[in-house]
Amino acid sequence: MPPQPPPSSFSLGDRAFAALGAGRPDTATLDLLHRAHLSRHLLLLRELRLSATAVPDWFTRLSTTDPDQARQWIADPMTGLWAAHALRTGAAPDAAPAPRGGHRLTAHHRDLSLRVRVDDSDPLRRSLGLTPAPALTPVQAAHWSACLDEAWRLLVDRHRAAATTVAAVLRVIVPVLPDPVAEGISATSAEAFGAVAMSAPVDGRSLAAGLIHETQHSVLNTVQLLFPLVEPGGEREYSPWREDPRPASGVLHGAYAYLAVTRFWRDEWRAGGSPAGGFEFARWREAVLSAAGDLLDGGRLTPAGERFVTALRAQAAAWRDDPVAPETARLAALANADHRARWRLRNLAVTPGDTGRLADAWRAGQPPPAVTSRLSSAPGRALENSHRLRLAHARVKGDAADRTGDGDAGAGDAACVRGDHGTALRSYGEALVKNRDDDAAWSGLALVAPQRALRARPEVVRAAALALPGADIVTLADWLSG
Repeated sequence: MPPQPPPSSFSLGDRAFAALGAGRPDTATLDLLHRAHLSRHLLLLRELRLSATAVPDWFTRLSTTDPDQARQWIADPMTGLWAAHALRTGAAPDAAPAPRGGHRLTAHHRDLSLRVRVDDSDPLRRSLGLTPAPALTPVQAAHWSACLDEAWRLLVDRHRAAATTVAAVLRVIVPVLPDPVAEGISATSAEAFGAVAMSAPVDGRSLAAGLIHETQHSVLNTVQLLFPLVEPGGEREYSPWREDPRPASGVLHGAYAYLAVTRFWRDEWRAGGSPAGGFEFARWREAVLSAAGDLLDGGRLTPAGERFVTALRAQAAAWRDDPVAPETARLAALANADHRARWRLRNLAVTPGDTGRLADAWRAGQPPPAVTSRLSSAPGRALENSHRLRLAHARVKGDAADRTGDGDAGAGDAACVRGDHGTALRSYGEALVKNRDDDAAWSGLALVAPQRALRARPEVVRAAALALPGADIVTLADWLSG
């Protein structure tokens, strides 16, 4: 493991630590995080010099001939990636000599500036976890610059505290290839404080939300470098932001990033009354509260982690009384329930032994035995791809597309989003008559069916239905609901 800065060299008072957990770090805290990451870079480079790893000649010359340039190179986020990779592999990889290349952009509005390097050339930018985009064309570079200006004006005017944090943390943006099923993708690395990999933004507002989100990940990465928040090990579990099971540290990262996203959409909604902003606010507010509660109840947090997540949850809870329109609140709750149902059907399975016991009890006319849902062999990360969510977004915006649907499951989705549970129930049932293993119909059924078993554990009803192909699904669900 690469060396870590000694925790005794960095400390935070109780009030500052609580503010950090609530997503409101002050200037002194942000300065401490910067110093911690610079300290880590220096320790990594010291280890490289002491090891048998070859350090490029240009870096040795730079350290003696141009100390200022050397200091800038050492502090750059990509240096952390470079040095950590060198220590892991025993050989220093190719690296961009100082000054590093890329497009240097400055956004200034009122009295606050953001200076970033859009890096489309560093050989190690793939280490941020996403596929880098090719070198930007002049048109693409101009698009990034225009979106950054627009995003910065929005952040400074409506989200001043977030803008201050972004200005203090963000140093590098790495453009990456988009994903066809997502409106935008982004990632950070614990080894690159202040760097973010992002697909090209649609507009300034989407870029602003993305920068806030990824800046939170950078902040939390360094917080956990100094103050361990989660005990090692533990089972993977549900995260409202991912389709795959996540360790507790991953759930914490999601909750902390989406705390800032929730605050962003709350302020956007309050400033402009946008129904879309109200939907995002209502959806993520409940997701953050749910994840924080699971973390505090899960027994995987350190004492520092409990204090941190308690402050996080208190901040989200303070927004719970903010009213949104009833229809917006319904659609937000539907989106969260939809995600959880699809997650269960994707990641949880009933063992063959338990499935056999269910089938035997059904045939014998006995009550259903207790069965356990276990994590299946993880199919890997997947981005959210829900037809119902797209329809919900369209309905919030007043788009007529929310009334359309293809096939039985598609018609069921349109009815579900409209709130017509009777039509949706019939449509999903008809889809399952044609294909008893239709995941989209099963997850839709879990949203509109009256049976507790379908709503709480759709994977159990599906397992029983597949083992008993002649059984009526509604009758099975009634039986499994007790």
